Amino acid sequence: LLHCGSIPSQIMKWNGWGYSDSRFLFNKKGQAEFTGKRYRLSGMIIPGLKDWFEGTFGANLQHKTPPTPLLTNTAVPPATLNEAFVEEVKSTGIPFSHDAEDRVFRAHGHCLHEIFALREGKIGRVPDMVVWPSCHNDVVKIVQLACKHNVCLMPYGGGTSVSSALECPPEETRSIVSLDTSQMNRILWIDEKNLTAHVEAGIVGQDLERLLNESGYCTGHEPDSMEFSSLGGWVATRASGMKKNIYGNIEDLVVHIKMVTPQGVIEKSCQGPRMSTGPDIHHFIMGSEGTLGVVTEVTMKIRPMPEYQKYGSVVFPNFEQGVACLREVAKQRCAPASIRLMDNEQFKFGHALKPQVSSIFTSFLDGLKKFYITKFKGFDPNHLCVATLLFEGNREKVLQHEKQVYDIAAKFGGLAAGEDNGQRGYMLTFVIAYLRDLGMDYYVIGESFETSVPWDRVLDICRNVKARIIRECKDKGVQFPPLSTCRVTQTYDAGACVYFYFAFNYRGLSDPVHVYEQVEHAAREEILANGGSLSHHHGVGKLRKEWMRDTISNVGMGMLKSVKDYVDPNNIFGNRNLL
Repeated sequence: LLHCGSIPSQIMKWNGWGYSDSRFLFNKKGQAEFTGKRYRLSGMIIPGLKDWFEGTFGANLQHKTPPTPLLTNTAVPPATLNEAFVEEVKSTGIPFSHDAEDRVFRAHGHCLHEIFALREGKIGRVPDMVVWPSCHNDVVKIVQLACKHNVCLMPYGGGTSVSSALECPPEETRSIVSLDTSQMNRILWIDEKNLTAHVEAGIVGQDLERLLNESGYCTGHEPDSMEFSSLGGWVATRASGMKKNIYGNIEDLVVHIKMVTPQGVIEKSCQGPRMSTGPDIHHFIMGSEGTLGVVTEVTMKIRPMPEYQKYGSVVFPNFEQGVACLREVAKQRCAPASIRLMDNEQFKFGHALKPQVSSIFTSFLDGLKKFYITKFKGFDPNHLCVATLLFEGNREKVLQHEKQVYDIAAKFGGLAAGEDNGQRGYMLTFVIAYLRDLGMDYYVIGESFETSVPWDRVLDICRNVKARIIRECKDKGVQFPPLSTCRVTQTYDAGACVYFYFAFNYRGLSDPVHVYEQVEHAAREEILANGGSLSHHHGVGKLRKEWMRDTISNVGMGMLKSVKDYVDPNNIFGNRNLL
């Protein structure tokens, strides 16, 4: 009963990303492989990864830094329990635990410093107790008891946060209780006339889509973390999915939200598609990051499942022409479900992740394709970049749409590069997070971060942030050149979302995490100096809150603080995010 979440904690790694049975490793022959059976890459040998890994980072398979394999109870600080609260929770029948493993599992997200510490067996402040409400009314009871006994509550959804949002404030002296929503994972109803579904907020993305698909529907909301992240987490962070061009971001999908706060339940009185009734309270709930209360139920738009889906890809001679093409696609408002442009470093990285092919003919064709692109078209393999495409909808319209996009691409020197490359690009979305754990096994640390930026600043921000990362690494004594790379992942009328990745070999550094954090901080400063936003979809958490005042102004911060003080005067939801 105590491990009965949508994805139980024993199936997941406690000190790394994703499922326990899925990981990259180098086998005895020195070849990379991906274990498990859950992904298209599972069970496959990846022949090019070792050379890319060693060549890019100066890493050496002889130099290993394995993680602490087991969590020992002695490493976990003892629980500070509020006995009166515990007794009252007991009388409600709501399951709870103060087991060390349950507490540690919910004490972190996936920031580099959080995972690095866990791998070393260093455990700081963790929740003192975990509770598992199974419905909205359970949450109401828990919040009331927390108010009565002055207990600090921290909502926990899928645990995929990359903003330090789940870290317990070390200065918190009260008992901290992690409110795990994983048992609130049902679709309560589907309204086929209005194309809406009323869903409990603890459901994770893959379960939501699977259950809707069984009835012939989908939400189309697919963030990179959709396997593990929850609906409530999407609302709390203002999430975005890779198919937002067709289905919209979370704020476009939500029709109605129910949230439990220390002052009572917040919800609108009707499920109308739009209201002109003063400021929209939904927009205070969306992006509130667990500081005001717990989202318990959400009504969201659904769509019939698309009858046809087609992947594609385009190779451009350089990144500038790729960006110009994406700009034109956005201007003509003909973006497919998803269009993402990878720079040259990511193109090479994607190539290194190609699984072994058994057929000689396939590898011959691959070689031919590569030869054609680089020799006949004059594309330089050190400059070319690739856009991956995904089209969805009615078959006839998809084929028409596809032609329109490829015609635009051709005007910018783009060459169609096949469905396989496109499909592999999307498959890598779900396995890329597993690569960080492999890196950490060999002294390589890395992270991703994102921003949104107006179109006229896209090239500047990509160039300047990547250059700043390289410069900062050199200044901070990183002995090997870092990987510094980006992709444009979302397009809008007025701008785009840009995703950066950076990683470096930290051998020779006495405090690699501190160096890493200094570099990331500098990169964020560079983003803001180049006209980028503080975040496009990761949220703020504790990691980026120092920039909040500059982002929304003094008056804006005052408004936010006033809402917090009214809704939660005793700071029961004391995770210290945003403010």
